[in-house]
Amino acid sequence: MLPSKLIKIFLLVLCIILVGIIGFQIIESLTLIDALYMTVITISTVGFGEVQLLSDTGKIFTIILILGGIAVITTGVSMIFSSVLEGTFAVTLRRQRMEKKLKKIKDHFIICGFGHVGHDVITEFMRAREKFILIEKDEERLIDLKSTLPDLMYVVGDATDDDVLRRGGIETARGIIAVLGSDSDNLYICLSARTINPKLRIIARVVEGASISKLQKAGADYVFSPETIGGVQLAAAALKPTVTSFLDTILKGEYYGLMLDEVPVQHHSSLIDKTLQEAEISRSIGIVIPAIQSKQQQKLIFNPGPTTKMSQGDVLIVFGTPEQITLLRDLCGSDIPGRMAKKM
Repeated sequence: MLPSKLIKIFLLVLCIILVGIIGFQIIESLTLIDALYMTVITISTVGFGEVQLLSDTGKIFTIILILGGIAVITTGVSMIFSSVLEGTFAVTLRRQRMEKKLKKIKDHFIICGFGHVGHDVITEFMRAREKFILIEKDEERLIDLKSTLPDLMYVVGDATDDDVLRRGGIETARGIIAVLGSDSDNLYICLSARTINPKLRIIARVVEGASISKLQKAGADYVFSPETIGGVQLAAAALKPTVTSFLDTILKGEYYGLMLDEVPVQHHSSLIDKTLQEAEISRSIGIVIPAIQSKQQQKLIFNPGPTTKMSQGDVLIVFGTPEQITLLRDLCGSDIPGRMAKKM
């Protein structure tokens, strides 16, 4: 905004100078250099001597030129100061509003870094309508992103700084995703996050394969390598095109208005100690349960049978419409929104 105003001011001053040069040349028959000299000392009001005595017409023209020059310069200085003050005030106001929102948010995810991977993560979270806060130290990138995502909540700062993580509400967050371009930075985030909030779910990006074990020891629950995942997907697309197409459809949410979600069985749920057959979930709700993450058995049970019993702490992997999943959440006693919900 400010550069465009400066250009306008420069053009106005240039116009005044040109008018002055042409006017002095016509009225007083001055040379180009003398006309330029007279114009500059007149606009700047420095009070240097005139190159020659002016005629009455020249004096009137000089008075008009002085008034015009003062008006342009005064307006220009005013525009510059107002732009600076407005910009500073706007930034301060924006930060104050953001700080108020940050103090209220809880049960959210923190995304550290807005690179190519961070952009993809944000896109998926926006699609899933999941609460998150972005931490990025490049404020200009955040401002540009804010123009396209007005509801974006963010913190300007270095995610490896504990104070910055606290400003992002790490004590009340559900999880954190470290997707910075440096393994050492992601490692430090894992260590800090696990220390501040031991219950936090930590997901970290790795660049070098040798760093996977280090990140896991630092507290990461899940470590992923975009390069490795990309290679696996390419191979799967070549060897298993139908399966790959099906999985892409589920993950991208492009069909049928269905969702893939996970629903935890809470301690006050009526489903505890009941089998799938006794609960009649599939018949009464019409939802599909392709797998259950069993807390007691510490494993994932694929295609659970009708005699599979549900326990407190189990997580049901379900596939159905948003309405069906909402009904199941009521049965499971869960008040937490879907973590990885995908509309189809």
